Amino acid sequence: MLNKHLKDIFLHGCQVIFLVGELTIIIKALPGTLSGVVYHALMHSPISKNVSLLFKFYCLAVMTLVAAAYTIALRYTRTSDKELYFSTTAVCITEVIKLLLSVGILAKEAGSLGRFKASLKENVLGSPKELMKLSVPSLVYAVQNNMAFLALSNLDAAVYQVTYQLKIPCTALCTVLMLNRTLSKLQWISVFMLCGGVILVQWKPAQATKVVVEQNPLLGFGAIAVAVLCSGFAGVYFEKVLKSSDTSLWVRNIQMYLSGIVVTLVGVYLSDGAEINEKGFFYGYTYYVWFVIFLASVGGLYTSVVVKYTDNIMKGFSAAAAIVLSTFASVMLFGLQITLTFALGTLLVCVSIYLYGLPRQDTTSIQQGEIASKERVGGV
Repeated sequence: MLNKHLKDIFLHGCQVIFLVGELTIIIKALPGTLSGVVYHALMHSPISKNVSLLFKFYCLAVMTLVAAAYTIALRYTRTSDKELYFSTTAVCITEVIKLLLSVGILAKEAGSLGRFKASLKENVLGSPKELMKLSVPSLVYAVQNNMAFLALSNLDAAVYQVTYQLKIPCTALCTVLMLNRTLSKLQWISVFMLCGGVILVQWKPAQATKVVVEQNPLLGFGAIAVAVLCSGFAGVYFEKVLKSSDTSLWVRNIQMYLSGIVVTLVGVYLSDGAEINEKGFFYGYTYYVWFVIFLASVGGLYTSVVVKYTDNIMKGFSAAAAIVLSTFASVMLFGLQITLTFALGTLLVCVSIYLYGLPRQDTTSIQQGEIASKERVGGV
């Protein structure tokens, strides 16, 4: 019965992701001028708002399904009674797939083989300093991804999904320190509210009755703490690198994934080298493990692309919906017993995510309006 549920999740998840992917490929396949004309026509047509809303719902569905399905599938692969695979190898393969996808997208973006080769030669092979610069987030992301596997080996998927939202205050703190940005009062309130919600969830972690493997909740929480710190720092660092030059996003991705493959390979053989030599690199791999890798690579890249079509409110709604989906799936698949503290903490986290994403009031225009009105009064 458990396998049947997971197969249904796998099939429906693939259908939605590939459907939205095909729409994006069709749009991106249009020549530059033609795509601009189509975009202009759509945005100024009477049905433009409906089309835009429909596409945003597709984006929302993809982000939500990828986040929820990845957490549930990874949790299942780490707690099933089958031979346990090496998580370090899964992280390494994910980096390889992301690199191949980024190379393919860059080739399409370049438009011709000559420009593609020139771009690789100039920005990758001829820029060792840039490769070293991108090795920093590569290392941090490698740690983060391995911590996610460790956390989901010791915590339920729903508990993980809620607690992982601590990445929001970590990212906020990094943007304040590294990018000199400011947060509104409402955002600071939502940050403290989120932390309070996570404390409630972790106060008496919900237990899963159908999971028989030995778990260490404290170790799981420690892994999440490291993961969210890595997520906040690496995300802001990568944003700072992107904004420091006009280099293509996909070139930057290639630079980062090249470093990431090296870093994760080192991690593979430092952590599990002896056992891998004995059992093999792909020991314990099943269709579900490959599904997790698929979601982490293809789904993750696609989510990063569609994020630009959504606003902060939709991102917050997506995170909250993913928490709800993960909770329901955990109850059905893993026998999660929801406690009062878990429910209250989850509610606080969802509300805080929504508040954090609310658009900030533009006080500049208000102040200018007040000054103008005062001048008119003064003139009279």
